[in-house]
Amino acid sequence: MPPPAETVLTCFPSLAGDITQKGYEKKRSKLIGAYLPQPPTANGAAVVRCRLQHSEGATRRTFRSAHIGVCDVREAAARERAASATGNRPLFYFRFGVDQALPQERRAPVTPSSSSRYHRRRSSGSRDERYRSGKAGAGVRPARCSCLPRGGRVTRSHGAASLPRQTASAFLSVPDTSSGSEDDGSVQGDSQGTPTSSQGSINMEHWISQAMHGSTTSTTSSSSTQSGGSGAAHRLADVLAQTHIENHSAPPDVTTYTSEHAVQVERPQGSTASRTAPKYGNAELMETGDGVPVSSRVSAKIQQLVNTLKRPKRPPLREFFVDDFEELLEVQQPDPNQPKPEGAQMLAMRGEQLGVVTNWPPSLEAALQRWGTISPKAPCLTTMDTNGKPLYILTYGKLWTRSMKVAYNILHKLGTKQEPMVRPGDRVALVFPNNDPAAFMVAFYGCLLAEVVPVPIEVPLTRKDAGSQQIGFLLGSCGVTVALTSDACHKGLPKSPTGEIPQFKGWPKLLWFVTESKHLSKPPRDWFPHIKDANNDTAYIEYKTCKDGSVLGVTVTRIALLTHCQALTQACGYTEAETIVNVLDFKKDVGLWHGILTSVMNMMHVISIPYSLMKVNPLSWIQKVCQYKAKVACVKSRDMHWALVAHRDQRDVNLSSLRMLIVADGANPWSISSCDAFLNVFQSKGLRQEVICPCASSPEALTVAIRRPTDDSNQPPGRGVLSMHGLTYGVIRVDSEEKLSVLTVQDVGLVMPGAIMCSVKPDGIPQLCRTDEIGELCVCAVATGTSYYGLSGMTKNTFEVFPMTSSGAPISEYPFIRTGLLGFVGPGGLVFVVGKMDGLMVVSGRRHNADDIVATALAVEPMKFVYRGRIAVFSVTVLHDDRIVIVAEQRPDSTEEDSFQWMSRVLQAIDSIHQVGVYCLALVPANTLPKTPLGGIHLSETKQLFLEGALHPCNVLLCPHTCVTNLPKPRQKQPEIGPASVMVGNLVSGKRIAQASGRDLGQIEDNDQARKFLFLSEVLQWRAQTTPDHVLYTLLNCRGTIANSLTCVQLHKRAEKIAVMLAERGHLQDGDHVALVYPPGIDLIAAFYGCLYAGCVPITVRPPHPQNIATTLPTVKMIVEVSRSACLMTTQLICKLLRSREAAAAVDVRTWPLILDTDDLPKKRPAQICKPSNPDTLAYLDFSVSTTGMLAGVKMSHAATSAFCRSIKLQCELYPSREVAICLDPYCGLGFVLWCLCSVYSGHQSILIPPSELETNPALWLLAVSQYKVRDTFCSYSVMELCTKGLGSQTESLKARGLDLSRVRTCVVVAEERPRIALTQSFSKLFKDLGLHPRAVSTSFGCRVNLAICLQGTVAQKPHLVMLSVSVCRVRLVERGSPHSLPLMESGKILPGVRIIIANPETKGPLGDSHLGEIWVHSAHNASGYFTIYGDESLQSDHFNSRLSFGDTQTIWARTGYLGFLRRTELTDANGERHDALYVVGALDEAMELRGMRYHPIDIETSVIRAHKSVTECAVFTWTNLLVVVVELDGSEQEALDLVPLVTNVVLEEHYLIVGVVVVVDIGVIPINSRGEKQRMHLRDGFLADQLDPIYVAYNM
Repeated sequence: MPPPAETVLTCFPSLAGDITQKGYEKKRSKLIGAYLPQPPTANGAAVVRCRLQHSEGATRRTFRSAHIGVCDVREAAARERAASATGNRPLFYFRFGVDQALPQERRAPVTPSSSSRYHRRRSSGSRDERYRSGKAGAGVRPARCSCLPRGGRVTRSHGAASLPRQTASAFLSVPDTSSGSEDDGSVQGDSQGTPTSSQGSINMEHWISQAMHGSTTSTTSSSSTQSGGSGAAHRLADVLAQTHIENHSAPPDVTTYTSEHAVQVERPQGSTASRTAPKYGNAELMETGDGVPVSSRVSAKIQQLVNTLKRPKRPPLREFFVDDFEELLEVQQPDPNQPKPEGAQMLAMRGEQLGVVTNWPPSLEAALQRWGTISPKAPCLTTMDTNGKPLYILTYGKLWTRSMKVAYNILHKLGTKQEPMVRPGDRVALVFPNNDPAAFMVAFYGCLLAEVVPVPIEVPLTRKDAGSQQIGFLLGSCGVTVALTSDACHKGLPKSPTGEIPQFKGWPKLLWFVTESKHLSKPPRDWFPHIKDANNDTAYIEYKTCKDGSVLGVTVTRIALLTHCQALTQACGYTEAETIVNVLDFKKDVGLWHGILTSVMNMMHVISIPYSLMKVNPLSWIQKVCQYKAKVACVKSRDMHWALVAHRDQRDVNLSSLRMLIVADGANPWSISSCDAFLNVFQSKGLRQEVICPCASSPEALTVAIRRPTDDSNQPPGRGVLSMHGLTYGVIRVDSEEKLSVLTVQDVGLVMPGAIMCSVKPDGIPQLCRTDEIGELCVCAVATGTSYYGLSGMTKNTFEVFPMTSSGAPISEYPFIRTGLLGFVGPGGLVFVVGKMDGLMVVSGRRHNADDIVATALAVEPMKFVYRGRIAVFSVTVLHDDRIVIVAEQRPDSTEEDSFQWMSRVLQAIDSIHQVGVYCLALVPANTLPKTPLGGIHLSETKQLFLEGALHPCNVLLCPHTCVTNLPKPRQKQPEIGPASVMVGNLVSGKRIAQASGRDLGQIEDNDQARKFLFLSEVLQWRAQTTPDHVLYTLLNCRGTIANSLTCVQLHKRAEKIAVMLAERGHLQDGDHVALVYPPGIDLIAAFYGCLYAGCVPITVRPPHPQNIATTLPTVKMIVEVSRSACLMTTQLICKLLRSREAAAAVDVRTWPLILDTDDLPKKRPAQICKPSNPDTLAYLDFSVSTTGMLAGVKMSHAATSAFCRSIKLQCELYPSREVAICLDPYCGLGFVLWCLCSVYSGHQSILIPPSELETNPALWLLAVSQYKVRDTFCSYSVMELCTKGLGSQTESLKARGLDLSRVRTCVVVAEERPRIALTQSFSKLFKDLGLHPRAVSTSFGCRVNLAICLQGTVAQKPHLVMLSVSVCRVRLVERGSPHSLPLMESGKILPGVRIIIANPETKGPLGDSHLGEIWVHSAHNASGYFTIYGDESLQSDHFNSRLSFGDTQTIWARTGYLGFLRRTELTDANGERHDALYVVGALDEAMELRGMRYHPIDIETSVIRAHKSVTECAVFTWTNLLVVVVELDGSEQEALDLVPLVTNVVLEEHYLIVGVVVVVDIGVIPINSRGEKQRMHLRDGFLADQLDPIYVAYNM
């Protein structure tokens, strides 16, 4: 009976609760410290070392000999199953290896492997096991042995019989496995014939695997009951597995690792023990948390309580964030009607016996020596030039002598005698062009003779060839330092000006060695290569490109090479001196195996047709078959297809000599159409049906299957018509050929001689498929690759797979190799292939093959619009599922209309045939896709270009609406909660109401003289009398010199003259409105105070832009009309502009009010200066265009204006002795108040810098700040952006010019929006070197109802930053780096005299702290209302005179129209109160309601701007229910279409929204107002009126 759960927990005290890895390590090392073995001596290291050699040497081939201990294991496994069936399941706590009971993703990632066969059979080789090092077991085993008791011996327990008696705490009484204890690595012989240590290790593995398989369920269940869910159990298993094994399983560094190195142990931090060997406990002993042994009678409950109390109080932050998409996204429910496999379990198919022919050579080099000496004149290889004429004939004699010469020179002429560069066993690269097979063949056999390992690769044509970087990585990992090449190729390589061959991107440094005979020295007469029988040494490495573009090297041993040649000879019936025509690439795959290797073994004559000749004359191979009466030809279906297209102009074709036409890509199911069509046409020219022999091959398994040439023409080849729908579920269902949605496949013949084949499930544990199920074909044979060079973990997953039956028993003790081909073994042992693992795309749980999609796309009238062989299909992951992308090259003569028609037909065809949606279909110009060296499309490179936005398509169609089916459900509106329950809810949850206020104006004692005056006009008069010569304003020009300045008295006198002018020339009454149309400067200020002196109400208006009158003048006219201005004051220049011909074209110039030009002022003073009767009368009107495009004017009373100035004075501590630099537009909001009003009220000097001057001199503002030693400065986001972009590279030169920002204590960005964190942070970082303190930069926030609510002021604490979850309907604060999160910065410190509350915009009830709602404000400087002609009273009262629906219902609030929240921080203010930070999220008017959620445009725009480097600006809005994204492109127009998929992807990924329309426009199209805010509504109007003149508009279907 298993022990109770409490006992389980006591054995590991820290199990009950969570504990960090580090804490766990500490506690563990403390517990085990007493029992640690002494640090190993030198002998110990030797033990480990010899073990390593032992396990390294035991490659998978050695299993075939030893049969030790298998019966033990099998019996034990059977016994164990019997025991578990009766419920007597032994309980063990240490799990080495994969825990079968845990779900896949919870498994311990690393498991020890060893060379013992039993364990190898058990290790399932499933794809989920992380790449594991084969060397790990060697380190683990001696350590495991060291935990055996030194003196006493534990009785050997056989099977499960003795196990149940062991109690839980004896969890490591390891059964001794050999008579000599294994601690010191000594195997002590015994007179009684005890087993050797290798047998011991097998039984050790057996014991451990029993612990592993036998104990899991009971352990997991018992521990999970205590810890509330299985989480702790899983974590424990993880932690255990990691702490025991991780230390010893660092994978070897392939570049330097040799088995002589001592084991390097990487320890997790905090582990103090040199090797924490598990305790061999005693049943009576348990331990407390402090590791003190106590009697087991102590109550386990108390023990558990103690452990709980010792747990850290707060759970530690998770190191990584887990995306919560599972909760959000729709999970695809499996189709209840989906077909399921019903057949019996398949049986492994065995190929025929590999015959032993007496004259087969013992190795390939021996064959070469034999033919080279017996028949030196026999032709071996004939090469062709581009005209189809024989260029060169290589005989066997020449091949033999030249190969010897190459071998001699490689070994003896590189490096010095003492230090040769290349030794036997080293790898060398073979770089030969596709038109020179003879040189390649000589070099390849030269390497075999020299016993060095050739690595044939492609010729790098440029420094940045498609995929050549990955080839470089392969060469680097193989340790290649020498490249063999031909003379012509060497001359053609790109050279530097000095004639050196440059180092290609990602390549190691190579010595280039030309193998032409004339460059080599002759070997001495007594020198002969050492020709051995084929052995397990590596013969060559063939490269393989993976789905992701990475390149792996498959090692093929000499015995595998020879056996493969023998198997091909037997399967193809090759005989001596046959002629074979080879069109394939001779450097790898079928072309290499038949045309270079097997041909030499059988002394055949190869006619090699280069790709360059095929391009010129596609019929050349057929002509050569006729000319040489060739018996065999090796081609691809492409070559058959092009021959069909070109055959009309050929008369005398006779193919009756062919006995075998090998179709190398027969594994592509669509090769059948080429085969059928070819047979159809050439049957009349002597081609027999049985001659066509498709074969299936893979780089790992070499030839997998090949159709045998038969003499029986009556036996038709096998073919199957399969339902495409069934195939997507991995099930074989035969269908009728009439349907469109079927796949017709041909067999690729039988399994190779001497091989066994089976098919296993493509993912997870390699379980045998049923007979009607598609699986990955696996092969067990000698004639296969052995490993991926230097990648032991990946090797294990591919080359060491042990297929299991449904009961979990391995079908063979020998490992199988995954071929990467998907298929099944049909009737009669015929092999059918339906696709490749690399082309597999799993969309919503269904499998589609890229080749099938290509075929469907090509079936739609292909020749008209796209090139047949130039189409790529791949999948990209968007929103946690694969999405299909099709890229094709478009013919140059097809129109856009044609292409779209073709694209929509392709979409329909794929939808109806495959029942899957295509995410993106892109057409690119002809010849622009990256090619492989033999002219095919480089798929991974194409995918990479697509994802990087560098594909440059000319047409693109996205269909996210149809194929993205896993979006979250749209949010439903919740029923409103009544006010009372909100109150109660807040009280119960202890939430304080979210309200905050600045300092109280009434309580602040200050010697503010200006307070005596109610009106600004009075303050100015007072200053003109008391400090007449004090400079209030200094205006700088673009050179940074003073253009103009005003003292108190100068301003006063000018204002008086303007007042006289208004009265005399304008005949204005008290209270009339005057529009001031001035450029930023001194005139504007004087005109403003002139209006106050005359009793008029000024309205500041931005002047029209002289270069852009058509768009800017109507706004001026509108403001003048809406504000009911009786008069317009301006300068002489603008006066002319307003009446110009250009102006007349834009507006009706006859309706302007009276225009006064203030350049020519009267000389006299006014009789009296007007004093307003009441502080609540109107002081000025503030007009501005909001981000939603609304023109809104607000009324500012005299009282509000004075209160505003006072509030700013107190917040920023402004006094007459201070200087403030202002780089803002002075027309509205806080910008106007700082520019025109504050200096007069506070008396400080304002240094005015017009933002427009920065366009000519970006450094103007910062240089002024530095020159005048300014402590406080104000700017806008557009100014900050200009500085960041314009001065980014100039910080060094600015420093040299003496720019110093160390005196700046506040730099405030004036804005009416959410703070732009990225911009403020990059500005701070950029100018940090020039002395700018990071705390100095802060933001302010104002809006129409209150022009400044927050302003950082002088208390320079760093603004608070929080991260919140993006679905901005509720605020959820998350940690930095969390997915789908958004950083927010507080908007500044609340101004004195301002109160804020957060209210629900619908119910008008107050909200709690950290709840998102509308910001309401109450302050003396609130505007008194909107100024409108029609007086929309309801809006007026709602915005300016709102009351809460409950709580404090007396206070009158103004509604800002902005969403935000208040959050109380840990900081305290000067008066000891805790600081409340206000976070602005965005304007309510701008928020977009989509799918029941509220989105702020800025969030989507931020994501889009990050999507591609060419996107400079972006704006989004909604149109009907579609999201429209407008992006400005900074780049060539050919990049425009690259943006469409990237924009769609990023919005889907980050916001779960489908973009309806993507509009790509030129820079500057998105309208921006004076504050740098986007005018999205204007943009929307322009889009709907078709006025944007876009580069491209994509409507996503």
